[in-house]
Amino acid sequence: MAGTLGRSFIEICAFEQEALHRVREVQINLASAVAPGAVKFADAAGVFHYDGGDARSLASDRFISWSTSGDTVQLAEQSLDADLLNNAVRLRFAHCQVLPGGVAVAETPDEVVLLIATNQSVHRVPLPHPKPSYRGDLMIELHTSVLTDVSKLHLEDPRNAAAAPSALLPLGGGAGTATAWLTQRGDANFAFAAAAGGVVVLTLPAQGDLFVSELKRSSVMQRLSGWIPSAMRGDQSPPDRASSLAALELEDDSLVLAVCHDHKLRAWSLKDQACVLEADVRDYVPTSPNVKWTTGGAHRLRLTPRAASSLRLAVYVAAPRGGQLVFLRLVPAGERFDLRCVSTLFCHQETLVDFALTSSDVWALWLDEANGTVLKHANFEGRGSVQWNQVFVQPPPEEDVYVGADRDPRETYLEAIFSPHGFAAAAIVKALQIFRRGPDVLADVSWDGLKKEVALAVENQLQNSVTEFEFTQEEYRRLQVEFWSKLYACCLQYQEVLSAPLAVSVSPHSRMACLLKKGSLSFLLPCFAVDQLYLSPDGDFPSEDETPLAEGKRRAGRRTEERVVTFGPRSEWSAAASLMSCLRLLREAAAPETTAEVEKALERAESPERSADMVLDGMLAGDTKTAREDIQNKLRDFRNLTPALSLLLRELDLETDWDLEEGPLSADESAGASASPLYAGAGAVRALCGALSRVSAVRARLCGDLLLLLKLCLRLGDHVLPDGGSQLMQIEQEFLPRTSQLLSCYFLLKRAGRSVCIRDGGGGDSNLPHLDALRLSDSPALANFSTALRGESTVELFYRSFARQLILRQTFWHNTSGAINWSDAAADVVRLLAQLLWPATPSFRFPEWLLANRQYAQLQDYARLTSRWCQVNVGSCRFMLAQCYLASGDAHKACRCFVEAAGVAEKEDFLLRLTAGGGDAGSPKLCYYNKVLRLLEVAGLPEPVIQLATSALTEAVDDVGAQAALWTRIFKHHLDLGHNSDAYVAMIQNPDSGMQLDCLRQLVVVLCERGQTKDLVRLPYVDLHDEVVSIIESRARSMDLLAHNYYELLYCFHVNRHNYRKAGAAMLELGVRLGREVGSVLCLKKQVNCFLAAINCLRLIRPEYAWMVLPVPESERPGASPKRNSDGDFVAPPVKRQVKILELRDLEQELALATCRLTLAQHQPQAAAVAGGAGPRQLSHLLLDAGLFTCALRLCGVFELPPDPLLDALTFRCVKLQLGGEEAQNEAWQWLAANRLPSAVNTKESSATDEAWRLLSWFLSRFPTSNGLHLRRVLHKLLSHGVPPPDWLLQSYKEADTPGLLRLYLNFDLLDSAGELLMEYLDGLMGHGHQYFGIKAPLSARNPAVWLPYTSVDQLMATLDGSQSHRDLYGKLRDKLADYHKVVEHASAVRLASR
Repeated sequence: MAGTLGRSFIEICAFEQEALHRVREVQINLASAVAPGAVKFADAAGVFHYDGGDARSLASDRFISWSTSGDTVQLAEQSLDADLLNNAVRLRFAHCQVLPGGVAVAETPDEVVLLIATNQSVHRVPLPHPKPSYRGDLMIELHTSVLTDVSKLHLEDPRNAAAAPSALLPLGGGAGTATAWLTQRGDANFAFAAAAGGVVVLTLPAQGDLFVSELKRSSVMQRLSGWIPSAMRGDQSPPDRASSLAALELEDDSLVLAVCHDHKLRAWSLKDQACVLEADVRDYVPTSPNVKWTTGGAHRLRLTPRAASSLRLAVYVAAPRGGQLVFLRLVPAGERFDLRCVSTLFCHQETLVDFALTSSDVWALWLDEANGTVLKHANFEGRGSVQWNQVFVQPPPEEDVYVGADRDPRETYLEAIFSPHGFAAAAIVKALQIFRRGPDVLADVSWDGLKKEVALAVENQLQNSVTEFEFTQEEYRRLQVEFWSKLYACCLQYQEVLSAPLAVSVSPHSRMACLLKKGSLSFLLPCFAVDQLYLSPDGDFPSEDETPLAEGKRRAGRRTEERVVTFGPRSEWSAAASLMSCLRLLREAAAPETTAEVEKALERAESPERSADMVLDGMLAGDTKTAREDIQNKLRDFRNLTPALSLLLRELDLETDWDLEEGPLSADESAGASASPLYAGAGAVRALCGALSRVSAVRARLCGDLLLLLKLCLRLGDHVLPDGGSQLMQIEQEFLPRTSQLLSCYFLLKRAGRSVCIRDGGGGDSNLPHLDALRLSDSPALANFSTALRGESTVELFYRSFARQLILRQTFWHNTSGAINWSDAAADVVRLLAQLLWPATPSFRFPEWLLANRQYAQLQDYARLTSRWCQVNVGSCRFMLAQCYLASGDAHKACRCFVEAAGVAEKEDFLLRLTAGGGDAGSPKLCYYNKVLRLLEVAGLPEPVIQLATSALTEAVDDVGAQAALWTRIFKHHLDLGHNSDAYVAMIQNPDSGMQLDCLRQLVVVLCERGQTKDLVRLPYVDLHDEVVSIIESRARSMDLLAHNYYELLYCFHVNRHNYRKAGAAMLELGVRLGREVGSVLCLKKQVNCFLAAINCLRLIRPEYAWMVLPVPESERPGASPKRNSDGDFVAPPVKRQVKILELRDLEQELALATCRLTLAQHQPQAAAVAGGAGPRQLSHLLLDAGLFTCALRLCGVFELPPDPLLDALTFRCVKLQLGGEEAQNEAWQWLAANRLPSAVNTKESSATDEAWRLLSWFLSRFPTSNGLHLRRVLHKLLSHGVPPPDWLLQSYKEADTPGLLRLYLNFDLLDSAGELLMEYLDGLMGHGHQYFGIKAPLSARNPAVWLPYTSVDQLMATLDGSQSHRDLYGKLRDKLADYHKVVEHASAVRLASR
């Protein structure tokens, strides 16, 4: 950027971005009533700058500004380095008028003292000084203002406030002028211009009461205690009435100076009570002798802040045809002072408002005939003639807002009203109140709240004006434009009112110049050379002997780079001046509507050259013959246009400047720059960024005019450039493209400076993980949006959060031992900030910052505007555009941009830093792809990940590891999307066997969890069949049996491949584990199904192969956990493994066992846990206890168990029924129902006892024996319980074993039954009913021999013989035995005879 000329400045307004400025109000009631005849004085303003000294001090770059209006004084303390709390206060003096010049601020080592003079009182307000505190090494972002406790002070204390004698003080109007100062002893002096002439000084001593001094031409000072006003003494001297006052504190005295209506400059010594100087200022004015002087009521006086030995002062001498500034040096001459003229400076005929003086410069503020602000400055100590230098004031907002056909009027006007550096908030609030026709109070004082109120007010007015229910879109648009233009006109009016200038001030320490207006404060920043050349009128060009076109010295980090100050040759200077004249003529000739076409083309990211051709066509077709001839004549004066164009383009191009990021800094330097709060305050941020915005707008307009001029040169050709064929070729091939690019660059800077930052750029916090995935080690820090001002521009937030530290670190941060010159520092900051934002440089900090702070709208606009012409960071811009698409949810466009950026990942610095931050190995392109893939994965976009990873495979042809990682990513996201076939293909393509196995394991698990087992089973698994089986088996054996179905999956997998033995083995293993580990009814049902499936599989195999292997732990504990011991601790897996060979019969046994367990669990759920690990015998007992006799019968049949326990249990239940009552009968039906006989047909009602006996009979029939062993066991049980056996049982046992029945009777002493049985048995042997005893043939010589249990018979007979009660039975048995013996003898004889 061009160096500053040092002779021109620009005004930058720093508006407050709050709807209502928070000002505390304090009222002082010292005067009891309004002074008679009092008139309101003119408004005034001023600034006090702290003597910061050390730049580390809290007083550095800190000042207090004030403005007076009527009875109020509004004070505001500001700092360029920090934001101050409670920094504004409004003092209201009841019944008083604040005098112009009556406000002053003085500082002592410990205090800051406010001195205020009104037309009825004087006040001294002591405040604490911020200077004793130092920042140290830590940055303090927010400080407390010295005005914080003003409301807590007793401002009416007699020691600091006093009523002034009304007879000596002015009442108002033009007579009101005053000055105030603080002596070294702490006395507050207030000097007033008395209406009757002379000066009145009121002194508030540090200790004591107020006293008054009156200074007159007679050089007599009167100390008044009971004084008499001079008006009453008749000592009136109107010519010596003071027009302007000033005071100087000497070592032990105070000097009061006044320029009076009689054009005399007088000075009084307050200590010596004498007038020490009286001189006519007209003697120093070079005017014509016939000038008729009027009274000097408009004269002004200012002093320089220097010691008395070299004190300089300036007097503005008002003349009828223009004023004159006379610069004088006050020289001591004994007890008096003399004047020496330093220089004079002619002033324009405008109305002087104020002027300020420094040790070498003067700044003057005027109002022209149209009430426009005119501000100039000059160096009055120069060797040559003193000349005014222009200060380019802030232009007012555009009077008309152009609303394009494709734009919404509401959005267009809101953008114009609330654009940064546009309107003051106070002007908008006042315009809104007038537009609403009421002084309503805003509910929301924030910048965004004010914007909503404005939009709502216009909409309400529009709705109230509509009388018809329906109208066209064109009518509605017309109404919108009408009402918005009315509000905009109100804003313009109040902006003009608030822009009325009041004073100009320059800091004697930092050279910071300020322009104070009625509603705001503006900063005056140096103007760069090329901007001054363009903005200055033709007659205001500095001479070539005075004007450097390049910088003399530039701070460059830790070193100072000397650059020779070059003065362009006369030919170059003349060419540059003529070129600027041509540009201005071209601007005047072109219509504003046509020149706006170039800006529209830039907004649409189109080439401005085509629009320039259209503008040129319109200009040449119009009535601009005179302007065209003037331009042609100026162009013909050029011998060679090339040097001027080269010089101008070189000064405009920021790419050729020094690299801001050159050279690393040490840790101490970097830490010091980061901790420095220099220029971190809101005012400095707005001023510096506003300067950049205005410079960008000026240069964009300059480049647009230059583009039109170059196009015109190409059209006119040899008519304007004789023998300029080479020049025309260079213009077309070099200068025209460079100018077009510069125009686009400055338009981009201008747009960034006027775009408003968004607190939530899109997506909110949901986009933060996306940004974290980038992992840029040196990426810009996130801005603190909690402290960001509403309405803050993007450039302001960029400077405040990132660029400021970087600029300070590279420039002058270490020069904090003394005060920093504001003008030089501001120029450096603006230049370096512009370089950081410049799009045509390798530095990519600004877009990177936009991304880090989620300013996606501005970032997308940046990428869109640079896509056409910028050849630097093309891939980085595509990457940023992809990020914007991601934030807006357009993943496919983002993926396309990511792929486009990959082509230059090895060339651009940002992409190289991006790839270097992730720790990935491989080529930069592969690292870039990996970083972007992680970003897309964090964003949750699987389809773009697949697409980008597929594209990345072309870059990993020779890298097997990268290929494996990419195929793994593709597999993972295909699987996440449910693309099972594509995921399988990606898994097969993976060249790494380990990753392939991991993918296979994940595929099995995920498909199983989703229930997509059909796809899992049907996949071919080329060369991976065994791995699939191993994975499924491993998962099946390690997972919970109830939560996952891996065994069923394994069964289906083998069945689908016709491997029935392994399918059955899987079901068998599942069934065994279910019985071992789980004991619920559901698991028992599942176990039964498993065994059925296993049996079915074995039956499908040829008999010789119908077997399977079952793994068994080394020590198998039925019902115990295979993972924990009895103490609950984990057990080590068995080292040795056993296998168990199972055939079909074994499976059937397992099935029977599982079925019985299930039946028991269904009948008695509480027994399910015990039944799960019970063996056949134990389970049989459990079944019998539960009354499940039929189930126990089947179990005994399968495992060939003895039926004795079964018969005993059933017999016992019959006994209980036989002996029990009705309750036992009712309970019996439950277990009888579970043992219902399949062939039972009841034709009549029967009791539970009958059903139980019938069930016992059926069971006995299921276990037939030749000797009636089971019958005997049942009878023995019945007889032991004293229950008479049923007839069917006795009959059955008779047939099976009559001797055994006889022995039972004898054992239980049933002699009667035994006798009857014996008699019946003897009859049967003899042929009477032998079939009832199982005797095939009775006793006969032809039949087989029969036998009689004589032992039992003898025992019975002996017992009966000894019993008196059984004598009859004994006789009958004896007779029956005798008969039997006879038959035996006869049969024996016949048998013997037949032999």
